[in-house]
Amino acid sequence: MTFSETLLQDTLSVLEAAAGKPSRYVVAFSGGLDSTVLLHALQPVAQNAGVEVLAIHVDHGLQPESADWSRHCEATASGLGVAYRSLAVTVQLESGRGPEASAREARYTALHAQLEIGDWLLSAHHREDQAETLLLNLVRGTGPAGIAGIGELRRFGPGWLARPMIDVERSALEEYARRHELDWIEDPSNADRRFDRNFLRHEVLPRLRSRWPDISARLQRSARNASEASQLLSELAAIDLDSLGGRPQRLPIDGLLVLSAARQRNLIRFALRKLGLSTPTAMQLARVLDELIPARADAQPLVKWPGAAVRRYRNAVYLLPENLQAAPAAGPVGGSPLALGDGLGVLHFEPDAKQGLSRSLFERGLTLSFRQGGEEFQPLGQSHTRKLKKLLQEEGVVPWMRDRLPLLYAGDELVAVGDLWLAASAASEPGIGVRWQDRPALH
Repeated sequence: MTFSETLLQDTLSVLEAAAGKPSRYVVAFSGGLDSTVLLHALQPVAQNAGVEVLAIHVDHGLQPESADWSRHCEATASGLGVAYRSLAVTVQLESGRGPEASAREARYTALHAQLEIGDWLLSAHHREDQAETLLLNLVRGTGPAGIAGIGELRRFGPGWLARPMIDVERSALEEYARRHELDWIEDPSNADRRFDRNFLRHEVLPRLRSRWPDISARLQRSARNASEASQLLSELAAIDLDSLGGRPQRLPIDGLLVLSAARQRNLIRFALRKLGLSTPTAMQLARVLDELIPARADAQPLVKWPGAAVRRYRNAVYLLPENLQAAPAAGPVGGSPLALGDGLGVLHFEPDAKQGLSRSLFERGLTLSFRQGGEEFQPLGQSHTRKLKKLLQEEGVVPWMRDRLPLLYAGDELVAVGDLWLAASAASEPGIGVRWQDRPALH
């Protein structure tokens, strides 16, 4: 196969049928061979299509030459007439994920933050990258989703992540670079066989290729077959999730127990992906099925791993971030929407609601606060004052959210608990309604 601008244009046109025309191409530009070829071939294609190109170089700061690499990337982009941006990131090497995974996470987090609506982030992965990823995932004991390897197109933030060279051999990229006399960076860490991917690249794949010259193409076919199987498993999980109420963050125990163990595992993995949380190892998932789901109804077991946590409360399993967002600081409340913090939703105040807080309270001023302990008030519809702690227990509000419930005060008087309760003394018909949008699972 020969790589060319025409081949790239044809591939991008096929991807557009699924994702629509991009508002901008954002190239993850390391300055290495692969991304240099991609940027060079893309520039005339994008120009003909009237699409802006932005090259972004992520400086991980892991090599002494990294500042020189950034300058090289800037010069290359300038020579092509392409807009350029360099981002410095801090790689958390103590995260327990390993240097490769930690650097990748830092890189994609930085790139994600740069995307705008309709952008396509283009990555220069090719067929050998796919082969390495498949083998690496097999060694790790992955399932069909891991064997499917690197996808060609998927949603990413406000746009899409596309890999238009995933079917191209690296040798074709080398030939293109020689033909166009391109210069690129050679990262010395790519030769370090202590890293699993480099070991596969330099030790394993050459041996396989000596026996099966088309090994990368064979592994790519396997990845496509696994991708189809993974899609079918996702469709089955979506059916199971709908049958359990359609809330990925809360899975009823009774509904889970109707499913086979294989379908329970499939559903939990699917729900975690849907929530953007990291998926567990086989051992961690086994703990969820063997220890957490069968636990006593009055127990509060927890299974957690980097990026996610699974809790049980009463008759449900809850899928959560590893570390819950802390409650924000108390402060004054006006009539504008009030963001409560990442993952905690937004409080909206709706004028002329059928029932709500009296307008005079807002005119005098309200304050947002959170539980300190000992709160009490008389909820609308109840005949006497109640302890908030007791109300939360009776309502079945999950323990880990009780200190994160937004409390509205008029002076020292508690007048609303999120959109769960209004104080009888503060309610009005009509009034200013309290609506908690995108609130996390409370029950």
